[in-house]
Amino acid sequence: MRTIRAEEITENIKEMCMEANIRLADDVRCRIEDGIKKEESEIGKQILGQLVTNMEIASTESIPICQDTGMAVVFVKIGQNVHIEGGFIEDAINEGIRRGYQEGYLRKSVVGDPLIRENTKDNTPGVIHYSIVPGETLELTVAPKGFGSENMSRIVMLKPADGEEGVKNAVLETVKMAGPNACPPMVVGVGIGGTFEKCALLAKTALTRSLNVRSTLPHIEKMEEELLLRINNSGIGPGGLGGRITALGVNIETYPTHIAGLPVAVNICCHVNRHITRTI
Repeated sequence: MRTIRAEEITENIKEMCMEANIRLADDVRCRIEDGIKKEESEIGKQILGQLVTNMEIASTESIPICQDTGMAVVFVKIGQNVHIEGGFIEDAINEGIRRGYQEGYLRKSVVGDPLIRENTKDNTPGVIHYSIVPGETLELTVAPKGFGSENMSRIVMLKPADGEEGVKNAVLETVKMAGPNACPPMVVGVGIGGTFEKCALLAKTALTRSLNVRSTLPHIEKMEEELLLRINNSGIGPGGLGGRITALGVNIETYPTHIAGLPVAVNICCHVNRHITRTI
């Protein structure tokens, strides 16, 4: 049994919230830089160049990449041999979010009730997903999610007969409906299988996978590549103003499902696809 203090979790979450909002992950940054070379539209090249300049300023001056510093989404993989001491793990995570957003001068965007809509003033609570894994380590992934792109996401409950083409059409239709509202170039996370809620979590998880890592399933890897090509042939382009670089990547995660269903979720993220992982 390994003991981890709650305060250590809080301190890591605080640092991760600030880091994720200031410095974009290398996989996403490199795709944007590479996109400038591939983009055929002059205005598209100009927009991508502005994104790179913006990232450089944010990193140099330690200010947010985007004014929407998102709702904090935290994935927690906790080893079954880990014991948390000195506080409740969820309180420790939310305290880390509170400190990170206050000390980092990050915009507080969370309202305490979805209808009354009074701001909580510290960006808590976060959305926390837990999974128990073997071992005695604690893996934390912080993925602040802005809502310009979050609002463009959707779930489609397909029939099994819709098959692979139905899945592809659902993804392409979602991207087309999102258009410029998702602040392209976007990253497209797709979840296939499970249940109504499971496929949504798969799609969200897919956004945290490096764009340099493809699915280990050959048929899914092929689908990722095909969808990226078709999305980039859609003509939406950077900023929705036309061009080839509409998406930086398509990541798909799958899970077993019921004989009567084919759930598909598409979780779109703008070019500021923020995610950072630490293991304690």
